[in-house]
Amino acid sequence: MSPADAPPRQPAGPAGSSDERLLHRSLVHRLMGRPELGSVVGAAAVFLFFTFAAEPFLRASSLSTVLYASSTIGIMAVPVALLMIGGEFDLSAGVMVVSSALISSMFSYQMTANTWVGVGVSLLVTLAIGFFNGFLLTRTKLPSFIITLGTFFMLTGLNLGFTKLISGTVSTKTIADMEGFASARAVFASHLTLGSVDIQITILWWIALVAVATWILLRTRAGNWIFAAGGGADAARAVGVPVTKTKIALYMGVAFAAWISGQHLLFSYDAIQSGDGVGNEFLYIIAAVVGGCLMTGGYGSAIGSAVGAFIFGMTSKGIVYAQWNPDWFKFFLGAMLLLATLLNAWVRKRAEEKA
Repeated sequence: MSPADAPPRQPAGPAGSSDERLLHRSLVHRLMGRPELGSVVGAAAVFLFFTFAAEPFLRASSLSTVLYASSTIGIMAVPVALLMIGGEFDLSAGVMVVSSALISSMFSYQMTANTWVGVGVSLLVTLAIGFFNGFLLTRTKLPSFIITLGTFFMLTGLNLGFTKLISGTVSTKTIADMEGFASARAVFASHLTLGSVDIQITILWWIALVAVATWILLRTRAGNWIFAAGGGADAARAVGVPVTKTKIALYMGVAFAAWISGQHLLFSYDAIQSGDGVGNEFLYIIAAVVGGCLMTGGYGSAIGSAVGAFIFGMTSKGIVYAQWNPDWFKFFLGAMLLLATLLNAWVRKRAEEKA
């Protein structure tokens, strides 16, 4: 056969190429690589469990309550998850929520100003606290555990000390009769009625934060910086990642969410107890870890944190609907944390083996 009569050579393609970059990855393989896979499986298991264990669980009103409980944790779990992906913690997040509410309430009441003035001042001060955490962390090189533990104790003392100094008690005065209260409540603590079901506005805030955080992580250069800073700060700096600015921004993101949660707390109840919020930071971290974030940083997702918060909401309300003793709730939280961490580790190991 002459060269002219030889069959034409087939162009190299995905099926015949030996280049591993062109190999097709199956849907199962891609799902195994998602950090939130373990939490989705866990959420499905918890949902099915309470479907059979608690008869009222599937009622529309019950699911609305579950979503509300999830959103109050989820709003904070989203930026906490991003911070953990960036390789850091914030143990002051819980009391920062209360600090934000106290600042709004006391500034508005003492200055007899429109409540929106207090809300604006609270935003600036809360963002300054987040900046302080990030700045101190990057300047001193101390572990975030130490930095934010110190902030936790300082804010706890300031919350109680200033509240007693200004109001004479451990709670603030009501601001329900002040100008601007109704409009602020509409933004931070209102609800929508769909048929016979009430949808709290915090659920919309939660969904918006998850969407924005997911877009940042997966579609922007800042998202790459967050993963790089959490995976290895020194290596990230070596390739031009602005690690210092990234970590400060992450702490300010936690502060912004704390401001939203604080305003919701204030405009839901008119007054604030200065001692609230202690311990809630662990709930935010649990939701992020259950959602697939690694304690060592560099891995996780905003969607996973939302699923983790949803598991928290289902568990906290499912126990009530099942008429169990609520004293066991903390046990279930600890068990969920351990099981989710083990499941996430197993899923990640399987994904790495198939890679």
